[in-house]
Amino acid sequence: MKMAKNKILVPEAREQLNQLKTNVMKKKGYHVDENHPENIKYEIAREQNIPLKEGYNGQLTSEQAGKIGGPIGGNMVKEMIKMAQQQLQK
Repeated sequence: MKMAKNKILVPEAREQLNQLKTNVMKKKGYHVDENHPENIKYEIAREQNIPLKEGYNGQLTSEQAGKIGGPIGGNMVKEMIKMAQQQLQK
């Protein structure tokens, strides 16, 4: 069974989410292609010795997938919380 790609609730926010991902992962020391920030997952997979490839990756365990996506999404959420806290202080 092939899984659907992540679908954001507000498609108009795609560009801003990609920019956030780029900024956050650059702060963490990763090289991020600004035209293709989604490719950061391959760098993280290589670091973790996880065999991520383009296309279908049904052979990956949920643990492996979490080790790839967790650092990306987790750091993005931390940054969004920090931004919200700064807004509340204003």
